[in-house]
Amino acid sequence: MAETCYRHPDRETRVSCSSCGRPICPDCMTPTPVGMRCPECMQQKTRVVQGAGGSATGFWQSPATYVLIGINVIAFLLEIATGSGGLSGTSGSIFRNFSLLGVGVAEGEWYRLVTGGFLHAGLWHIALNMAALYIVGRVLEQGIGTPRFVALYVAALLAGAFGALALTHPYTPTVGASGAVFGIFAATAVIARGRGMNAIASEIGFLIVINLVITFTIPGISIGGHLGGMVGGAICAAAIVAGERGKLGPRRREAEFVVMVLVGVVAFLGALAVA
Repeated sequence: MAETCYRHPDRETRVSCSSCGRPICPDCMTPTPVGMRCPECMQQKTRVVQGAGGSATGFWQSPATYVLIGINVIAFLLEIATGSGGLSGTSGSIFRNFSLLGVGVAEGEWYRLVTGGFLHAGLWHIALNMAALYIVGRVLEQGIGTPRFVALYVAALLAGAFGALALTHPYTPTVGASGAVFGIFAATAVIARGRGMNAIASEIGFLIVINLVITFTIPGISIGGHLGGMVGGAICAAAIVAGERGKLGPRRREAEFVVMVLVGVVAFLGALAVA
């Protein structure tokens, strides 16, 4: 059964405000780059929020995106400090001990499934990934909220690790945030399409196609990592869209998180199985 608009109880709707989650009818919808918003949230978005340190900045609109970029940059600097990071090869201690390596995971070093997604093999590698995360990550985080964004990112990262191990030799290391970034790309396209924002969905879809062509044509790129992250992100996004359309019941937020956790758990167990 469809929900009813919170301002017009006599009108059924399958669309929710992308900010507060309340159901809204067409008369109450305002399209934005991050989804449909209700009148109250649109008014709040135009206010300047003042805090102890002054006006609010972009960080508070999408904090997880900035924190994730910071972690990746710090990890890259540590790689450089230990003699790797692509500036002097990929043989430093950080790279050796924390990259995604099938034989290492098989021997109980499960942390590599996560740490490998925060390391990079060169300046261009991290620059391209962080640029993509900065551009698309902020849009997605503002559109679905920070908690769901973090859960989706982790699930896509683990799904990317699963895919990378499935298609990579166990003694070949894999690094990069590409799996999670592909998951964000796919999730943004699915959610935009689900919210009727077809133009944005088409633009992101075009970017995905271009990146897939690059993935399959340039040697050394983790095909499994990109595909795994993309599938994981798309599944999580599909759960969010289903929740917004009332298909997950009254406790839709909890159901959405359950799906994301399941994606992460299945990816984690799958990675252990193929390592």
